[in-house]
Amino acid sequence: MALNARLDHRNPLVFDTHELGRRPGALQRLTRTVDAPQDLGIKGVIGVPEGAPVELELRLESVMEGVLVTGTARATAEGECVRCLEPLEQQLEADFQEMFSYPDADDRGRVIAEPGDDAEDDEDRLFLEDGLFDLEPVLRDAVVLALPMQPVCQEDCPGLCAECGARLADDPDHHHDAVDIRWAALQGLADTMSDGEKDEMSGAEAGVDEKQEK
Repeated sequence: MALNARLDHRNPLVFDTHELGRRPGALQRLTRTVDAPQDLGIKGVIGVPEGAPVELELRLESVMEGVLVTGTARATAEGECVRCLEPLEQQLEADFQEMFSYPDADDRGRVIAEPGDDAEDDEDRLFLEDGLFDLEPVLRDAVVLALPMQPVCQEDCPGLCAECGARLADDPDHHHDAVDIRWAALQGLADTMSDGEKDEMSGAEAGVDEKQEK
């Protein structure tokens, strides 16, 4: 089962559900701007910089099993275009919905969950701790799903020149004269023959000079 580990109410991503009073149907709407945690996004590709503002709009609904949290996160993500390698910014809007189940306490006060019929389902569940829940894991999953795996600065970005690495968007007419490899081979053979003829001519001229000296 997925139990939260001693939540801190001072953490901006930890929310209190006590106002709902465990009354099914009770609703609470919250808005909060928080600093982005570290590594919020797809590492090495694109993400929200640590400390950047993340705007949260949440709807907390009390149901029989726990608290259903529905929300939207908005922020500015930064990354690098996979085609031209230029820095880019992208407005992020990530929607999410997650159930945080009510736990039961044993006679020692430890927080446990009721055993479910399916052990695998229990491992995937999230639980309230003393009426608190941590939104960070849900936020991380939502942001990753909302971000592109291959971000581009613009949909029609032409990328870089394969020969010299020039950014093609800066010079639409950029090109290199293509050389057919068959002609290149013939040109190399011609150059070799020309060098041989020059050597023969040099040898002949040397022989004439020797005769004249005699």
